[in-house]
Amino acid sequence: MAELHKIIASVKDALGAGARSNNSHAAEATAAVPVSPSAQRAELASAFTRELEEVGGKFLGIVTPSELSNRIVSLAGDIGAKTVALGQGLASDMDAIGEALERADFRIVRTVPVADTERAAMRARVAEAELGIAEADFAIASTGTLAVVSNPQRPSSLTLLPPASLVIVQIDRVMANLAAVLAELGPNGVAANRLTLITGPSRTADIEKRIVLGVHGPKSLHVIVVWPHDD
Repeated sequence: MAELHKIIASVKDALGAGARSNNSHAAEATAAVPVSPSAQRAELASAFTRELEEVGGKFLGIVTPSELSNRIVSLAGDIGAKTVALGQGLASDMDAIGEALERADFRIVRTVPVADTERAAMRARVAEAELGIAEADFAIASTGTLAVVSNPQRPSSLTLLPPASLVIVQIDRVMANLAAVLAELGPNGVAANRLTLITGPSRTADIEKRIVLGVHGPKSLHVIVVWPHDD
């Protein structure tokens, strides 16, 4: 619940401070020391990593696009996966990732749009995978949260059903807080899409208030940040 409270608090802060922050931005900009975009992104990535690990997530590092497939194949082997479910990417080449996994003898379940009558069967195939892979629309540095917009090519089952979840995020998609994510999506984007917010692996407290992982979702959450060579 602590993560949920942090997210709610950030939304309240953004709504309450919206008007006055707009008036002060111009003055702050003239007084601030210039910081390069790369340095800003590195700072956000560092903050995200710290918060992700605080909530039980596992940060697998920052890689280039050419290194991504090998890192994913290594993870699948390390956790003993036999079947991997993956959906459509945003900037990452999921076809190349799937081919690399197949060459390494992993079975692949690819999520594709299906008729309503076939959705249950698709969910069942995803649930049978030991590892689900999705690409996040955004990462939130202040809480270590991942924001994933679901669609038929990237169903929410990818991040909810397999016992291990891997989420890929592009470095330019790491945002300072939830307010920044909502601003990027815009009111229409928020209203028209199903947004899943993922803060660490699934956790539940039993009757004795002991935390148990993986009861209602993935037991482990792994994250890779992709930083292009030329950025």
